[in-house]
Amino acid sequence: MQLFHYHLVTNKAREVEARYIGKLAFELVARHGLLDDELASYPPGFSWPELDALGFDLRLSELELGAVNVAVQPGRWDVPRLDHIGLALDLDELDATLDRAQTAGLHIEEYAEDRTFVTTDAGFRLELHPPGPTIDALLAEGERLRLLELHLKTEVPDDRAAALAGLLDCAHAAGEVAVGETLVRFLPGGPRGRPELYAERFS
Repeated sequence: MQLFHYHLVTNKAREVEARYIGKLAFELVARHGLLDDELASYPPGFSWPELDALGFDLRLSELELGAVNVAVQPGRWDVPRLDHIGLALDLDELDATLDRAQTAGLHIEEYAEDRTFVTTDAGFRLELHPPGPTIDALLAEGERLRLLELHLKTEVPDDRAAALAGLLDCAHAAGEVAVGETLVRFLPGGPRGRPELYAERFS
């Protein structure tokens, strides 16, 4: 099991995108959105003034560095909040996780053939990926940068950790969950509902 992706929602999408590119050296994969009410995607090379002049309406910025993929979506919150995390699992891990989700009565939504979303009791969703060419290529090189820690602020850290750990069958203690090689740490002082992003640490 590997946590390779997380999806943030914020009303400062451009500033957050700029942080990942400028400070953390992520590469922009593409900006996805609408142009004249039609789906449109623009690769790196198009500036924001150029996109604004076209009338482009951003729905999602996709960024990547090593084996880490981050999505930034415009939304209502100043501080980015977590919509979901993406996990690569082998088939046995995927089946077991979906069985636990079904037993717990959680909402499960299949999206295309390569991913399944599960609504958790931890305040965010899981995006579950079986083995496949896209995921395998992203994770192939062992020396590639990986996400070591993801820190999230929430109102009830221990409850969030227990809910995530129970669904994934992972070890947890004192608000921390070991998701593969990534430590997900829930910290106090955050909001109800979706947790706030507080910090990340990469290898």
